[in-house]
Amino acid sequence: MRAILASEEKPVFMSLPTAISAEGVSWVNDDNIIVPVSAEQEVEAGENWYITRTIALNRISGKFQRLLWSLKGQNASDIVWLPHDGSSEVLIAGQDSIYLDEDFWPAVYKVDVTSGKFSRALTGRFSVRGWQADQSGTVRLAFQYDDDRRRSRLLYRGEKGGTFSIVDSVDTRLREGTMSPVQFLPGGDHALVIHDDEKGLSQLYEMELTTRTDVKTVYTAPEGQEVASARISRDGTTLLGVRLAGAHGRVVWLDPKLAELQENFDKAVGDRRAQILSISADRTKLLVKVDRPNWPGALYYYDTDVGTLQRIGFMNAAIGARALSPVKMVRYKARDGLEIEAVLTLPQGREARKLPVVIMPHGGPWAFDGLHYDYWAQFLASRGYAVIQPNFRGSTGYGTDFERKGEGQMGLAMQDDLTDALGWAAKEGIVDPARACIVGASYGGYAAMWGVAKDPDLYRCAVSIAGVSNVRRDVNDFHSISENAARDAWKRMSNDFPAISPINAVARIKAPLLLVHGKKDARVDFHQSTAMEARMKAAGKSVELLLLPEADHHFGRQADRETLLGALEAFLKKHNPAD
Repeated sequence: MRAILASEEKPVFMSLPTAISAEGVSWVNDDNIIVPVSAEQEVEAGENWYITRTIALNRISGKFQRLLWSLKGQNASDIVWLPHDGSSEVLIAGQDSIYLDEDFWPAVYKVDVTSGKFSRALTGRFSVRGWQADQSGTVRLAFQYDDDRRRSRLLYRGEKGGTFSIVDSVDTRLREGTMSPVQFLPGGDHALVIHDDEKGLSQLYEMELTTRTDVKTVYTAPEGQEVASARISRDGTTLLGVRLAGAHGRVVWLDPKLAELQENFDKAVGDRRAQILSISADRTKLLVKVDRPNWPGALYYYDTDVGTLQRIGFMNAAIGARALSPVKMVRYKARDGLEIEAVLTLPQGREARKLPVVIMPHGGPWAFDGLHYDYWAQFLASRGYAVIQPNFRGSTGYGTDFERKGEGQMGLAMQDDLTDALGWAAKEGIVDPARACIVGASYGGYAAMWGVAKDPDLYRCAVSIAGVSNVRRDVNDFHSISENAARDAWKRMSNDFPAISPINAVARIKAPLLLVHGKKDARVDFHQSTAMEARMKAAGKSVELLLLPEADHHFGRQADRETLLGALEAFLKKHNPAD
């Protein structure tokens, strides 16, 4: 969420352009679905915002209905509640202003998805960023955050409605967080909640909301793993399973019938992975995705009355059922003894010995890479490169303790973890350390630039995609009403931003650098790349810049992805050929 200070000018009317992206799909009833959508729009001169809205689609008529598109705020796609009795009215939260006035804070609207008509069910409240309803459609929670005071508060009311009262208040500077129920339990003030245990790993508990007291532990993940989310039945009344976090994430079904189905699917698909994506209200019909890390997979329909998986289609028709380059998880020790996990992709049909290599750190840095199909890694492997994707310290999915090991270590131990991945693979004989390049996007783009500055003799080339070259500027340019919290999080990563900014270390860089950036990137300003190019050229360094006029931060358009991959292939072939 962003805001413009109160103004006497007429509020900007936020209407989405024709180029929009779908952000998900939810069934309202048997005939209607709703789809949150987003797009970029220039709100102020030279500044793009991500704008969200919602559309509905009737499967019989094939007609679309715009929902809340007349609102004048940035976001209007937060689905608060969906019915389960066949009705067509939903609850959606949305903003009606981009100015810091009473309409800026999202209100809750009751919306008919067939007609688009809506009415306000709950008025927005100062600093309330989000709402949560129970299975009956009663809004029970309000999430309030004051960025100036770094204060989060949780407002709660019972299942009969009434007045909201504060049940939790925390200081985010102390890294305290309010709980967020995944399911309200009927008949009182209990709910299922995910929060950390004493080891810093999130588990599932039943909690008494008014006192925030754990009543019992509902599910504990296997040793060293944690719970990421819960799968709840369509009507919101039954806990069906939990999704485990991290690189080895999977769904553990607690419902006996679904657990049995999952076991049968696993046996049927062999070394592939079967994921139940969607379940009908009566749990007799399912959509199942079957894939593996070196195959994008196929989508299947399963009817319990029939008992066979019926293929709907391949996720990538051009690849079909063809398996690509092999992928596996590996572990190595960083120089200080910390164990790091990484994804290793090896070129198909080539001996895993003395291969040219690409180190590819993930973005975030609060993210992780796992055993899922990665088209970037597969593309590079198809060109003959081994690809190593380290889950360096600070990555998520390994618990709070591992994540916090990255604090104060941006550009230092976090970067060394990448270097140590290369050293491990060289020692194992898998790669040739003299034929290494580093490639990454977003934070990974930063790490690619910093890699050739911090260790100038290590890499033959680097590619930064939507990367941050001036860390201090990136931290100061959030332009959101949570920018202080974001700044706090980044400041915990380093106490000296200029010292770890690639733009200040150009003199040390020896390797050629390719910079790729979308001019519609609303997360990392493309001037981060143009400034780096200018500094490199002024210093007589080898640098190339590719600016894509329509690309966003995620390169969501196929045309932009194809251009990006083509430039990446040509650059690597020039500076680190795989032949």
